[in-house]
Amino acid sequence: MTTQGKQAGFAYEPVVDWAHLPAGMTLHETPGVAVAADDTVYLMTRNTSNPVIVLTRDGEFVRTFGAGTFTDRSHAILAAHDGFIYCADDGSHTITKWTPTGELVLTIGTPGKPAPRYSGQPFNRPTDMVVAEDGSIFISDGYGNGRVHKYAADGTYLLSWGEAGIDPGQFLIPHNLGLYAGRLYVADREANRVQVFDPDGTLLDVWQNIHRPCGLTVGPDGNVYVGELNGVANLDGALGIGHRVSIFDRGGRLVGRFGAAEEGSAPGQFIAPHSIAVDSRGDVYVGEVSWTIRGSHMDPPRDLPSLTKLRRL
Repeated sequence: MTTQGKQAGFAYEPVVDWAHLPAGMTLHETPGVAVAADDTVYLMTRNTSNPVIVLTRDGEFVRTFGAGTFTDRSHAILAAHDGFIYCADDGSHTITKWTPTGELVLTIGTPGKPAPRYSGQPFNRPTDMVVAEDGSIFISDGYGNGRVHKYAADGTYLLSWGEAGIDPGQFLIPHNLGLYAGRLYVADREANRVQVFDPDGTLLDVWQNIHRPCGLTVGPDGNVYVGELNGVANLDGALGIGHRVSIFDRGGRLVGRFGAAEEGSAPGQFIAPHSIAVDSRGDVYVGEVSWTIRGSHMDPPRDLPSLTKLRRL
């Protein structure tokens, strides 16, 4: 089937059975997905035996790394322009930096030692990170804070902004980040909006009425791709709201949207879009927390599909 965007030029075809994993290897669920400059795909899974899985653009397995470092609350992954792979783990309260082959080179935060909740101090369950051209690292923090932190490339703390709340410049779970042309996009999930800042934390814009924005990335086309989550685990949510991906231009105008009206695991459907990546050809990769939102509440509990590739037509 073809998933049609809101405007011409945003039509996609789901690629069925795209990822080819070794026998016995599972994702469990896929909270993070990223694409490097050469279109290599990096998955952040919640299977602690193979937390980071590396695939080719065609879905062929390359390697896995990170076992023993991540908790079962791994949250986001970034294949940055500097050639390194960055990971957020809200269970260990850390951001880690890796070589593409899996060598750990930097840890920001102390594993297992969170800052006090809503203290504003880094970190309490950080959720995502982006890297600026000058190497600065922006970190959303997250489930136990309402804050964005900025670090130098070597991990030196620089500054922070934000606090818990729903006023402009405040956050109600800053969940994912995107960065493009000096504008930092923050998916302010439970406030149902995206906020836009300059690199020093000055608020530039607020995009309202985006349903629980989770995954957020800026594609090579300069558009902002946002995964919208459906209702929380003990609610069904409203039909037609969430379980979809929306595409905005840099001014916040909706230019594309895909995903079926009803959630599900069939091609073209989503359960819980949590992360988004876009490759050099415009193909979209969607990672989902389908175990957390649905599978863990089923009788009996079971893993559900949590990774989709959509080929742009």
